[in-house]
Amino acid sequence: MIQFRSSCVLILLSLYCLIAATLVPCATLTLAAAGFIGSSDRERQEGEELLGIKCSARGRFILFTALFSVSTIPLLAQQPISLADADRQAAAIFAQSAVTGMVLVVVRNQQVMVKGYGETSPGSGVKPDANSLVRLCSLSKIFTADLLVRLAADGKVNLNDPLQRFAPRGKRVPLGTGEARITLRDLATHTSGLPREVGAYPAKIPHFTFPDQAYRWTWLPRQKLLAPPGAAALYSNVGFDLLGDALAKAAGKSYAQLLTERTVQPLGLRDTTMSPSRQQCARLLRGNRDEGPCTDTQASGASGGVYSTAADMTRVLDYLLHIPGVPAQPAAALDVYLKPAQLRSMQGLSHAGDPTGIGLGWIQLGDPDSPSALMEKTGGGAGFSTYIALSPKRQTGVFLAVTEGNGDATIDFYHEANNLLAALANVPPLPPKAHPAPAPRNGRTHRRRKPSPPPQ
Repeated sequence: MIQFRSSCVLILLSLYCLIAATLVPCATLTLAAAGFIGSSDRERQEGEELLGIKCSARGRFILFTALFSVSTIPLLAQQPISLADADRQAAAIFAQSAVTGMVLVVVRNQQVMVKGYGETSPGSGVKPDANSLVRLCSLSKIFTADLLVRLAADGKVNLNDPLQRFAPRGKRVPLGTGEARITLRDLATHTSGLPREVGAYPAKIPHFTFPDQAYRWTWLPRQKLLAPPGAAALYSNVGFDLLGDALAKAAGKSYAQLLTERTVQPLGLRDTTMSPSRQQCARLLRGNRDEGPCTDTQASGASGGVYSTAADMTRVLDYLLHIPGVPAQPAAALDVYLKPAQLRSMQGLSHAGDPTGIGLGWIQLGDPDSPSALMEKTGGGAGFSTYIALSPKRQTGVFLAVTEGNGDATIDFYHEANNLLAALANVPPLPPKAHPAPAPRNGRTHRRRKPSPPPQ
């Protein structure tokens, strides 16, 4: 099909060149080829003599065709893959990831594709679909960062506001070297100096229900920062939950209410929630092990507790990519706020590739001046791995969510998802990481450290 289309295009271009060559003055064509446009009469004459082309019909045609081909041949050399080809490429990613189920959303300008692969649960024989419920895990952070930008635009917060301004009465936020304060920007860029978690999950506590607001604000004053605010990037879930607390305080309502009023309702999201109903929980995808109940996750909603569906994530991608027909996200939400060279170190930000920039919840991969540059966010927990990647310049994005399986992945899940995005956006793929990492298989990412003492 692509070869047929290319042949038709070449025929049309030839006819165009033949017609245009009879209308455009020979001197203009000659000068364009010689690079003398805007030169003197003498230089125009020298240009014609240099090229040795006379103002004949045949000469006009040859020259115009040559000039036109220079700008059009690269466009014909490579075509973006079709959605059918993207489906086949995604099926290969699913098969080589050894997972139970997978949902994929592709948005490319006005084109949309939603596909399901595998099973909703082991042995169900039912393929996931657009309405299958998934845990977004850390992709929840892109909603928190979006709310930060919009409340800043409303004048209710400033990115440089200290977290202390929003602390509960009597609670002290630890300071860094030289009395440096943690700001909302620091929390959103993982540069607050806070650890990843408050500690390991207590036994038999459902996912994303710990720590709650009371626990983390009692825990926080006793902490010594791991780095001065703004000096190093250390991925922090508790930092984003504290950011969510600050935004809720600024808005004068709960974080769940804020998300519903500013994001869920305006975008028309039907199943994006932190308090799923019984009917919604019945649609939750499940992997090969029992990951506990589907339950209310408002306690950690700002860092990882949001549930959603492929249907809703289609609307979210439209919003992020500024697709007509959906409210557009403020441009500042996808800006890069820090470069790796500005930081002492980075930890926990390179699952999908080597960062070239850090945004508000987002990570930039690739040279920002290259068409291949993308913005991405990874997530994992409770038996899920999730990923979203955007090519804003091409208005193309992908969302994937997979559930844990029994086998071992034979590919770097995130790198292959990036390759899929590159093929859809018709840009060169990013190079692989030096040490590829498959998608996480065990979602219990919170249970790594010895639990902190209970707050007094």
